[in-house]
Amino acid sequence: MSPVEEKRTSIVEEDLKVDDEKPTSGEPVATTSKIPANIYSDDTVSKLVAQDTVPWYKKPNLRLLYLLFFPTCIGVEMTSGFDSSMMNGLQAVDSWDTFFNSPRSVLLGLMSAMYSLGAVVALPFVPLVTDGIGRKWTIIVSSVVMIVGAVVQTTAHNFVMFIMARFVLGVGIPFAIVAASSLIGELSHPKERAILGSLFNSCYFVGSIVAAGTTLGTFRMSSNWGWRIPSLLQVVPSAMQVVFCLFLPESPRWLISRGRGAEAFAILAKYHAEGNTESELVKAEYVQIEKTLELEKSTKDSVGWKDMLSTPGMRRRVLVCAMLGLFTQWSGNGLTSYFLARILDNVGVTDNRTKNLVNLANTCWGFLNATILALTVSRFKRRSAYLVCAVSLLLIFTGWTVASARYAISGDQGSSRAVIAFIFLYSPAYNVGYNALTYTFLVELFPFHVRAKGITIFQAFGRLAGFFNTFVNPIGIAEAGWKFYISYVVFLAYEVVFIYFLFPETSGRSLEELAFLYEEDEAKKQRELVAHDLKEGHIGGNASGPAADGKDEESSSQLAKS
Repeated sequence: MSPVEEKRTSIVEEDLKVDDEKPTSGEPVATTSKIPANIYSDDTVSKLVAQDTVPWYKKPNLRLLYLLFFPTCIGVEMTSGFDSSMMNGLQAVDSWDTFFNSPRSVLLGLMSAMYSLGAVVALPFVPLVTDGIGRKWTIIVSSVVMIVGAVVQTTAHNFVMFIMARFVLGVGIPFAIVAASSLIGELSHPKERAILGSLFNSCYFVGSIVAAGTTLGTFRMSSNWGWRIPSLLQVVPSAMQVVFCLFLPESPRWLISRGRGAEAFAILAKYHAEGNTESELVKAEYVQIEKTLELEKSTKDSVGWKDMLSTPGMRRRVLVCAMLGLFTQWSGNGLTSYFLARILDNVGVTDNRTKNLVNLANTCWGFLNATILALTVSRFKRRSAYLVCAVSLLLIFTGWTVASARYAISGDQGSSRAVIAFIFLYSPAYNVGYNALTYTFLVELFPFHVRAKGITIFQAFGRLAGFFNTFVNPIGIAEAGWKFYISYVVFLAYEVVFIYFLFPETSGRSLEELAFLYEEDEAKKQRELVAHDLKEGHIGGNASGPAADGKDEESSSQLAKS
């Protein structure tokens, strides 16, 4: 246990006293709560959350919020899933293959890689937009961009038009992913935050199933609608996001960072306490968010990219998230996501209907195990789950490589079936960590003021790795066959070592409690600031934020400088 954790006190919320002051104007809140500074601990919010035994589905406001999450934030990953499964399926659609003159090797890699290239080009601008116009509107704008890309892809008349459409789709997706994953973490009730973050990646398989089922239904069509229909359906998830996001609230943390404290408090009260502005949880959450943001601002007047490497703690965060970006793409998943048809060719499965059936079955299996894992993985430690994930993938991919080699050497049908079995075993092994936990872990890893930049760095490394994968994989499969898989086995061994020694544990704490994960001095100041504000009773405030008389802000600044 660290010195910071040892200083936590054991006496907490049961001694809280609430004054009877009521709002005197139309402002949502102007409440006070006398919480003695000496009983505040840095895990007060977590302890208050633990006292809440009412399930989310019995809370009407929270239930509505979570239902809105599915076609909006969580649904963002449906677009990614649809794209990868569609590109997989189209390779087994004769009309697509004929229209584009049977692209293989370099051309096939380019068609798939343009999606990742568009994302890489867009990434430097993602934090500017996400932090500038807010999480909600970033999702809406990026969804419109992806709708344009899907329409151009559907109406493509040549190879160049098709790959440019994929580039436009790639430009839109990182804005939506960064904004949506941040909004889920910042708007969810702390009790369900981890599960909802895990479900975010599970929706990838919803899009994949629709795309796999669509290409299975259209692969026999002789006209170009055999591939244009799947392309057109890529509009659907983005259109849902545009419509339903209009009914979604903004991130309270973003609102507080913009001086709109009253709006933020009202949102927290509505969804985390069913409208009860006297809720101790809401008050503690609000003050913890506000004081954490104040301390972050006092430490860094303006946050640039160089600040991501300015301290040992930030450098470690960046290293972990950068490697996680590589791990999520260089663990072999790119092979089954985009080039399953070519893998099956190499083990003697050449019938297009069989390929599409395997694609659909594997996608449905992925959705099933990913959803189960998303609903249960929050019970386990983050680092332990990642270790189980990496070790399992290493063992499975080693077996996959050996079976592929045996088929190539002897043509043994048992080895062919073993490869298909390993493909299905791969799915839950990958999903237990890299699918179920990634965005939950990233939101927990980075404090608010650099969260968008942190997730953008993850996206940058992931998209660059994805671009490399989708361009090189078809070449490697065609030229090296099973020997190409050895590179993945070696990298998976590296993943196991890296996770074991460098991944932190982030489970069981609120986002503000994790804001100074590696910075013990700042964590102490955070507790002092929150305890001071709770003691003085300045919670909620007006539209410019709490402590309208300025005294609280002055005292907080003095504490931050001490």
